[in-house]
Amino acid sequence: MYPATVESTATLPAHYRVEKMKYAKRKQNGKNINDPTTILYNHRITVKDIPLEAYRYVVNGKPAIDWVMERQCVKTDKASGIKNDANDWACDTMNNPKYPLELLLRVITVSLRTMEIVDNLPNLE
Repeated sequence: MYPATVESTATLPAHYRVEKMKYAKRKQNGKNINDPTTILYNHRITVKDIPLEAYRYVVNGKPAIDWVMERQCVKTDKASGIKNDANDWACDTMNNPKYPLELLLRVITVSLRTMEIVDNLPNLE
């Protein structure tokens, strides 16, 4: 269904809890660099084989995948102390603890399909 591979040992709804998604690391010239083909969702779930083409779809100066990774997390605002927890919204509003993971997979798909459409548009005259 999605153009990425999900490796998971999740068996319970709580296993889909996300704190902060991050890219896996790989070595290049002796240094660790981000590997955009692999996202560590949490310690039980890894999304692999993400096509690099998906990062071509940019929204407001940033790949759509990066927007999802930044927003679907648990973060406390330093000034107000208000906690923003994507897991609460996923469970309370969407009734689906897998929602942040499914959203990430959907955005990968939408990014690829959108760029396919854009690439096939005729040239402007």
